[in-house]
Amino acid sequence: MASSDHGSAPEPGPPVAPRRPQVLDAHGDRRVDDWFWLRDRDDPEVLSLLQAENVFTEARTAHLAGLREALFTEIRARIVETDLSVPVAKGPWWYYERTVEGSEYVIHCRLPVQGPGRDTTTPPVVTGRESPDEQVLLDENRLSEDLLADKRGYLDVANLAVSPGHSRLAYATDTTGDERFTLRVRDLVTGQDLAEAIEATSYGVAWANDDTTLFYTRPDGANRPYQLWRHRVGSAPDDDALVLEEPDERFHLGVGRTKDGEYVVVEMHSRITSEVRVVPADRPEAVPRTVQPRSQGIEYGLEHHGGTFILLTNDEAENFRVVATPAVNPARHTWSELIPHRSDVRIDGVEVFAGHVVTYERREGIARIRVIALPEDGPRWDRELPEGYLVPCPEIPSSSWGGPNPEFTSKALRYEYSSLVTPRSVYDLDLDSGVGVLRKRQQVLGGYEPQRYATERQWAVAPDGTQVPMSVVSRRDVPHDGTAPCLLYGYGAYEHSIDPVFSSLRLSLLDRGFVFAIAHVRGGGELGRRWYEEGKLLSKPNTFTDFVACARKLVEDRWTASDRLVARGGSAGGLLIGAAANQAPELFCAMVAEVPFVDCLNTMLDDTLPLTVIEWEEWGNPAADPEVYRVMKSYTPYENVRSTRYPYLLVTAGLEDPRVGYWEPAKWVQKLRAADPGGRVLLKAELGSGHAGPSGRYEAWQDEAFVLAFVLDAVGLGA
Repeated sequence: MASSDHGSAPEPGPPVAPRRPQVLDAHGDRRVDDWFWLRDRDDPEVLSLLQAENVFTEARTAHLAGLREALFTEIRARIVETDLSVPVAKGPWWYYERTVEGSEYVIHCRLPVQGPGRDTTTPPVVTGRESPDEQVLLDENRLSEDLLADKRGYLDVANLAVSPGHSRLAYATDTTGDERFTLRVRDLVTGQDLAEAIEATSYGVAWANDDTTLFYTRPDGANRPYQLWRHRVGSAPDDDALVLEEPDERFHLGVGRTKDGEYVVVEMHSRITSEVRVVPADRPEAVPRTVQPRSQGIEYGLEHHGGTFILLTNDEAENFRVVATPAVNPARHTWSELIPHRSDVRIDGVEVFAGHVVTYERREGIARIRVIALPEDGPRWDRELPEGYLVPCPEIPSSSWGGPNPEFTSKALRYEYSSLVTPRSVYDLDLDSGVGVLRKRQQVLGGYEPQRYATERQWAVAPDGTQVPMSVVSRRDVPHDGTAPCLLYGYGAYEHSIDPVFSSLRLSLLDRGFVFAIAHVRGGGELGRRWYEEGKLLSKPNTFTDFVACARKLVEDRWTASDRLVARGGSAGGLLIGAAANQAPELFCAMVAEVPFVDCLNTMLDDTLPLTVIEWEEWGNPAADPEVYRVMKSYTPYENVRSTRYPYLLVTAGLEDPRVGYWEPAKWVQKLRAADPGGRVLLKAELGSGHAGPSGRYEAWQDEAFVLAFVLDAVGLGA
């Protein structure tokens, strides 16, 4: 139902940004961008426009205030607000996180392994409130009080790492959303932060074995982590040593540790190429040693086991294989095949234990786990590993993934399982017997009954004949006669898979008769590396036609109808929404595009913007290649807005977003309104956060309630 239909008082018109034509020229093609100037965040008219957009959006959705509050109340009522994660053993401690009702952020804690009624194999039962011998490592709520002037400000805590001796905690904070962090070290004996604070750091930290040396990364002007630094606890940050600098703008630099604690691992990676260097964790001042020099298009990562590196690589293996190589001489001619390439199985990850190798795989779009036992008298790395066994996967579609498994010598695997109807479930698997023990299943308050809902796999057919999977869920009593409303979600980029997992927030739609579907379009990783490659670069248009094919399938099979079908996606998924809006606006009654990458042609032409250069391997470089320019121009949502009736659109932006500039959605909204003056387009701009939106959990639930209210209103259920 249109928001303008509510109430009798006339509503103000949408904000209009003045046209300031900017001529853009590439490969002899001249384009005029009337709203190019919105990129200038120092122009006071830009902030005024975003503020006006928020006022307009609030006015146009004012009639939904009661529904938003009801949805927020529903969301909150289903969640156990005072809760905790399942403790995981690391050394002499059980580590876990807990939340407290009324508090926005998590509390990081630990308990001694030795204690009344405790053993080293069974996680202790913690009440969710402070225990007598609990140690609070970091309370993010108290941190927010110390760091934020506004209690509703932004706080992101990253890079939490306890030192190998369990005496210190490294952690980093971002209070704007720009993903540039201040790194601190806390003494876990006194509970106090040390004097030094290292500004402008990026993702990734790693301790050396001395509990004193800390490696961290720094970003360049484009927010690309490109330097590795070494800090000695207790010294001034100005005395830190630059260990490594990555000059190639396509590559990010990251740092971590092998599970056995033998090495600090430094990885340089672009979208399709990687190189790993190692530093002995007991010799932190050693020069990083290259394991395998980078080769364009070759990716690899490693773990370590008793003097042997275990590599996961796509070298001569489209869907990846696992090889072993001596740590002292890891040259390629020393590699031994452990798990060969399989055309129907994509290996996403490898986890190494003293007595087992665990692989995380995908087959037919389902994420699953395989366990392989090593010989009791020691591993033989000169031959293929046995097949092992698969961890049970009782539903299709569903997903399984590894949890925290920090102990190299552990004989148990912590993993999680979920489907669109089964809440997230935490298991400890006995690696030898294959028997899993359910440690915790997400509790859904209010009497959630999984048997009332049904999930299934559907397949749409793309224009080129490719079958595209969808994961679908609805209540069992919802009729398949075209009368049910439906929300179709999609992403389709970076080989990122949108797995079918449970969300209690989604119940607010399902219990109102909605069908929810995930379109596993090309560009994602659900069906292996080829599925990804067929949705990137010059093949990127497949992503959009796949999504439209899924929408048509839902309508043709009478899951829903076009006047009741809503699409949703964010970031690269927002590009998907924008492209689908241009291709088939008649298929959807409404769309939600969150921080959408809708001005990708102009962004990819500007190598001064954050992340542009590294993104060329995903999207192509339109400045250097006329064919890339032509294809990208053909699908970029901003360039392809046309005079037609568009669906009801809710668009979001983040002023501090370093990944998708706020101006992309802001420009797109202006152009949509100009092309469809009678249409309805709303822009909601977060002025104090970045790409991920609000940081507190209650703020995030309020944000989701806003989106859900928009979706319900679009299909006539907003009253």
